[in-house]
Amino acid sequence: MDKLAVSILGGSGYAGGEALRLLLFHPHVTVQQVSSQRFADKRVTRVHPNLRGVTELTFCRLDQVEPCDLLLLCLPHGQAMGRIDKFLENAPRIIDLSGDFRLRRIEDYQQWYAQPHKRPDLLAEFVYGIPELHRDSMRDARCVSSAGCNATAVILALSPLFRAGLVQRDHTVVEVKVGSSEGGNAAGEASHHPERSGCVRSFKPVAHRHTAEIVQELGAGEPLGIHFSATAIEMVRGVLATCHVFLKDDLDEKDVWKVYREAYGAEPFIRIVKEREGLYRLPEPKLLAGTNYCDIGFVRDPHSRRLVVISALDNLMKGAAGQAVQALNIMHGFEETAGLDFCGLHP
Repeated sequence: MDKLAVSILGGSGYAGGEALRLLLFHPHVTVQQVSSQRFADKRVTRVHPNLRGVTELTFCRLDQVEPCDLLLLCLPHGQAMGRIDKFLENAPRIIDLSGDFRLRRIEDYQQWYAQPHKRPDLLAEFVYGIPELHRDSMRDARCVSSAGCNATAVILALSPLFRAGLVQRDHTVVEVKVGSSEGGNAAGEASHHPERSGCVRSFKPVAHRHTAEIVQELGAGEPLGIHFSATAIEMVRGVLATCHVFLKDDLDEKDVWKVYREAYGAEPFIRIVKEREGLYRLPEPKLLAGTNYCDIGFVRDPHSRRLVVISALDNLMKGAAGQAVQALNIMHGFEETAGLDFCGLHP
C-alpha cells in the first residue's frame, strides 16, 4: 500500500516540529513538504536539531506547497481561515491545529477572539478534534480542527461526569498550570529568562479563549457555568488541570470510578491515575512529556459534595501534534496508536 503523503504548514513552530517528529517515524506516512516563511530553503534541522540524522528535508514557502493527501496546518491563529480555499485545493483532507475552526457558533469568535470569522460557511465542515468524543465523525471527515491544549485537558477530565448528568452545571471552577511552550517559540518580554524563571504567573485569571471550547463540548447546547483560570509555572511542557465540580448526589469514589471506567476503559490514550501510595498518586505532567496520553485522577472531598478532578497532558502532544496524528489515523483507517506509542520517561 502506498504511504499517505502529508505536508506540514507552519513546520518551524513547536507543534509543527512535534508533528514532523511523529510523522517521520509513522509506518503509513511520508512527509512530502514542510513550510516556513521565515526559514524557507533551510534544512528543518536548523530549527529542530533533535531531527539531525533523521531527515534531510528543507523548509519551503507556502506558495511552493504541492498537492498531497493531507495538509497538517500548524499556522498561527487567523491564517488558516484566510487561505482555506487554497489549502482545500491542495489536499482532500485537512487537520488544523489553530483555533480558526474550533467553535461552531459565529458569534463566539467575536466574543472570544475579538474579530469576526472570515469563513463562517465552513465551520460546520470541521469536526472538533478530540477523538475520544468525536471519533465516529472523524472517520469520514474532510476537515478536523484540533482542540486547544487546555481545553483538551479539561474536557477529557470532565466529559464523563457532564454526560452522565452527575454534576451541577453552574458551579465548575477550573485552574490550569501550564508550561512555557504553550506560548509558542516567538520570543517576547514574558518569555525572557529573567522574567519567566521562577515565576508563578496568573496570566489569564478570566476570559481565556479555551473557555469557549470547554463550554461548547461540555454544555451540549445548554447553559453552563465554567469558571476558568490559567497560571504559568516554571515548566517547559505540560498542562495540569485542577477541576472543582459539585456532585448532585452523594456519590462515593467507587461510583466515580465506575463512571470513568465506563467512559474510558477502552481508550488507548486515557489513563485513570489514582494510587494510594507513592510520589505519583495523581496525574503529573512531567511523566507525560513527549507522549499522547492524558492522565486523569480524582479525589472526593469528605466534607462536601465537591469532587476534585485532576488531569495532565503534554500540551505539544495530546494538546496539539499528538492528538492531530491520532485524528489522522482515524480518518485514514490506520491503527489509532500508529506513530504514538512512546510511553514517556522517568525520571
